Amino acid sequence: MSETKGLNRQQMADRIAREFQDGWLVNLGVGIPVMCSNTDIGERDIVYHSENGVIGYGPVAGPGEEDLNLVNAGGQNVTLKPGASIVHHADSFAVIRGGHIDVTVMGAYEVSMTGDFANWKLTGQKGGGIGGAMDLAACAKRVFIILEHVTRRNEPRLLSACTLPITARGVVKLVSTNYGLFEPTGDGFLLREIAPGLTVDEIRATTGGKLTVADGLKTIQV
Repeated sequence: MSETKGLNRQQMADRIAREFQDGWLVNLGVGIPVMCSNTDIGERDIVYHSENGVIGYGPVAGPGEEDLNLVNAGGQNVTLKPGASIVHHADSFAVIRGGHIDVTVMGAYEVSMTGDFANWKLTGQKGGGIGGAMDLAACAKRVFIILEHVTRRNEPRLLSACTLPITARGVVKLVSTNYGLFEPTGDGFLLREIAPGLTVDEIRATTGGKLTVADGLKTIQV
């Protein structure tokens, strides 16, 4: 499969960000998810939340705009939007545990067709770092995942069942990969939108669970 096919990381984040609704409080996790704050969301009022206590931040800071004391969950310097707040770490988690997060966007190693996901420990790894993922998975109203469709060994990450230690079961509502936009349905993955340059057969061959295709399948606009 050509490396020029599919979406780049910012485009994967952009596609998920288009799902955010006006007024949502959105938690962005480490990795590709933090790139959602760079997406132009038009007139929608979205408040981005980070476990480290930054609530209401905006895009990653450009050259010369950096405040070294102001970072997102991934340690990147970010800008603040009007009305932003800096709160204690415990208060940030109180927002999560209180059920106030409309959606959390996280990275993962694997997602199953029943909506389970694994994102804290690899095979053979000692220890692991589940961090705030367990709180977010348990308490957020929705869980969206962004991840590369296959591993570096070209092995599927969308599976009939996760093979790695599971972070949470049955919570994933939507998955954005560089190949398309997918919805776990319980007995498979529904391909809602396809990335430019790819075919359904190519995606089916690199997906580890049953794949069905949405009626009137659309190509993701980039």
